[in-house]
Amino acid sequence: MHRTAVAARRLLAASALSTLIVAPAFAQDAAPADAGDTIVVTGSRIQRSDYNLANPLVTVTAEALEQAGNVQLVDTLAQNPALINSLNGARTSGSNADFGAVGVQLLDLRGLGENRTLVLVNGRRHVASLSGSAAVDISTIPNDLVEAVDVLTGGASAIYGADGVSGVVNFRLKRDFEGFKASGQVGISSRGDAGQRYGSVTYGRNFSDGRGNIALSYEFREQDRLSSFNRARTGNPLDTYGIVRNPLDFPDDPNIPDRVPTNNLRYADSSLGGAIDVDFDGIPDYTGEGKVYDRGTLLPSSGGLTQGGDSTPLAGYQGDLQAYNRVHNINLLSHYDFSDAVKFFFEAKYVKNKTKTLAQPSFDFFTYLSPDNAYLQDQFGALAPDGALISRDNFDMGVRGEENERETMRFVGGFEGAISDHARYELSYTFGQTKSKVLLTDYRIGDRYWAAIDAVRDPATGQIVCRSTLDPTGNINPDNYDAPATTFTPGAGSGCQPLNLLGNGSPSQAALDWVNADIMNRAKVQQHVVSGSISGDFGQFFELPGGPVGFALGAEYRKEKSSFVPDDLLQQGALADFSLQLPERGSFDVKEVFGELSVPVLKEVPFAYNLSFGAALRLSDYSTIGKTTTWKVDGTYAPIPDITFRGTWSEAVRAPNITELFAPLNGGFSFIGDPCDPVYINEGTQYRAANCQAALSALGLTPDQIAAFNPENDPTATVSLPGNSGGNRNLREETARTWTAGVVVRPSFIRGLVASFDWYDIKLKNAINTATAEEVAELCVDQPSLDNVFCGNISRDPTTGYINGWFVQPQNVANFRTSGADFKLNYQFETASAGNFALSLVGGYLNKLEFIPTPGATVDVDREEPYYPKWNATGDITWKLDKLTVNYGISWFSKTRRYEIEQTNANPDIAESKYLWYKEKWQHDLYVAYDVDERFRFYVGANNLFDQQPSIASSNYPISYVGRYMYAGAKITM
Repeated sequence: MHRTAVAARRLLAASALSTLIVAPAFAQDAAPADAGDTIVVTGSRIQRSDYNLANPLVTVTAEALEQAGNVQLVDTLAQNPALINSLNGARTSGSNADFGAVGVQLLDLRGLGENRTLVLVNGRRHVASLSGSAAVDISTIPNDLVEAVDVLTGGASAIYGADGVSGVVNFRLKRDFEGFKASGQVGISSRGDAGQRYGSVTYGRNFSDGRGNIALSYEFREQDRLSSFNRARTGNPLDTYGIVRNPLDFPDDPNIPDRVPTNNLRYADSSLGGAIDVDFDGIPDYTGEGKVYDRGTLLPSSGGLTQGGDSTPLAGYQGDLQAYNRVHNINLLSHYDFSDAVKFFFEAKYVKNKTKTLAQPSFDFFTYLSPDNAYLQDQFGALAPDGALISRDNFDMGVRGEENERETMRFVGGFEGAISDHARYELSYTFGQTKSKVLLTDYRIGDRYWAAIDAVRDPATGQIVCRSTLDPTGNINPDNYDAPATTFTPGAGSGCQPLNLLGNGSPSQAALDWVNADIMNRAKVQQHVVSGSISGDFGQFFELPGGPVGFALGAEYRKEKSSFVPDDLLQQGALADFSLQLPERGSFDVKEVFGELSVPVLKEVPFAYNLSFGAALRLSDYSTIGKTTTWKVDGTYAPIPDITFRGTWSEAVRAPNITELFAPLNGGFSFIGDPCDPVYINEGTQYRAANCQAALSALGLTPDQIAAFNPENDPTATVSLPGNSGGNRNLREETARTWTAGVVVRPSFIRGLVASFDWYDIKLKNAINTATAEEVAELCVDQPSLDNVFCGNISRDPTTGYINGWFVQPQNVANFRTSGADFKLNYQFETASAGNFALSLVGGYLNKLEFIPTPGATVDVDREEPYYPKWNATGDITWKLDKLTVNYGISWFSKTRRYEIEQTNANPDIAESKYLWYKEKWQHDLYVAYDVDERFRFYVGANNLFDQQPSIASSNYPISYVGRYMYAGAKITM
């Protein structure tokens, strides 16, 4: 909805009844709006003359965003107690990045997932950034245009529609620009890396005697790529630690920790230049360079790890800590008031986002080289009369990576105006589109790779060539691939280049150019929203003692479409390191009607300075799941001006997204730690041991085989396992019941103090859950019996009992329950000579976060696990004296568990007590600004001032890998 500049400015005031501003503002106490003025706030479509809202609302102002010093918005917003689990660049880089989602920044409200967090811009939906989902990459939001960010818990579906089961995050943008504004900022870590650059220019002007305004803005952001090899704690084997099985604790002694910190960890029996087994006993005899293989110190029951030796280090293996990210963002904002009855508004946005990251290398595990392999003969001769097995981590073939280019367009246009003194209308159309190019780099083409390593000597010339060049009639590499070529025609003109695996750096560039490919995939998401509403009050007919009853009525039509088209090689299943991917297409539409009431019962009478109630209802009809109903009721009561009680009760829904419904049956790979292995069997529920015994017995394993069952000690069982995933067209909506209750205190005897406390409770039923392959394996044996939906999705080898396949699919089987408290405080005061001071505190207490995978299953307690701390808080103190502004901020949360509570309950000696927990986060930030004059401001700052580092055996938790980060910037207004 179009808002006047006056209304927007008033909305930023620190209100006792609706919101507490995170960043201190140095204005006088906020007063009610003047008679005749109206405001529109997040969580309601009714324009109001005061701030009497029942929903708990936290607002982060533009001032707070600037003082945080972060170029990426998510890094500031994730300090909010409700958004602490949001995905920033570190969690979407390197091996952490999901396919097609490198560098995205996704908000997660209350820890219930990014798909359950509704992101709005000026109260309207924003097109999704990832195909098949509803998740919005907030890097598409222009930093410098943000007036404030509102974070609201509960009651959102009745106002804004589905998806906001945990609440909404609304980005309110600035309006009515007059003049020119430019800003810029550069920053770098104290180690000289992780650099960031930012620049923005905005020009706007009024015309037609102020009836119209048009503004154009351009913004640029860039973030450097940071490799894990650049930091000693992640890239140097001697400084990189993991917490692994204690080799001195066999057999298990309850007085000795099962797991201990260990450095110089390596993947056993696989090397950069090749681990060569010439006698086929499963143990390497030589390196690819020809020296006797040093296996290091083997670490039993540690997932195939060793310490020291010639094997490949874990250090640096998982790729980048931070992806490269570059954003160009152009926005047009305009409106023209023909009259009070007809006002036109139009917004347009174009964003181009490029990200790039490197992840893991490809690898070979027990690949067979035939006795006549020319490179094998040259290197080992008579030492390998029967050929050899090679295990290798292929850093020298090009580390696999991903580059994403996303183009986002969004247009909003419509009309609004007054119907009478007591009613207004709005009619709008929103179009959004995200087009993505997802480029996978340096992936091996399967038939070409296997042909290239099957290298023999041409008897006619003596040159090393591919066997398929000499014999084009047979299958490619029968010992490893044993299938016809699909991407080339064998024979003399095939172009096949022999590839040498023996020795680090041995593959020739010509061979790599022939076997590697860059894989281009394309995705498109479209959103159409047509909305119309009438809002106002019944004041022309009647008024209650508290004032006129407010109302809003409207209807909305929304259509969402998504498509993903993989590269032809992916659709053929032709890659050695990526399973078959099929195109995904889907769409749905929804027709909705909604209504809202605001009932001010009493106002400014004894014992009822304010008493009001509200209600909202939305009826929806989806083309996929049919009809749904969402609703909300709320109320506020202020016996005196100094204190207000508030509460809400609501029901919200989330409809399944396009991927959950329409994803085809695709392949994939996943590492699975077998829950039936002795390392893990005591770390699940009380049912795990008996269920594992039953599952292995059902395969036909003997008691002796079951007693010796130990896949963690078998390297062939600790590799990435193939499996499948797909959508589920039988999904239904998930439903959340939420209640909130709180109090706002604004004592008249302490001028400038506002404090609030709100409790929230969310129960999510029939939740759509797509378990990971690891979770499916665990959930299968952690239920009361093996007769559950998960066991049918895990397969085991009937000979060894090892897991050899998996299938994951979304199901309406889960329940979530979370509850806790938010508390906020703002205190501002002035001094005669020392300037103005403002103190703010925003904190959270997580009382409960539970996940029940299926009805009747054991409750999974997630509270105090990573990103779900029991306590967290962000505090600021700001001092202003003349032209100088100084802000000191602290972001903190309590320690969190390294191991799940189920693990430590079942295995009390799992680790030494100091390693059971990740340490507390303590981030200290400093910002100093100087206003040269009214037009020019210069500022400097430092985040993580005291350079706190992540916990041992962690690269990015509980605090960023960046360490101390310093920045400087300037703003000019003309």
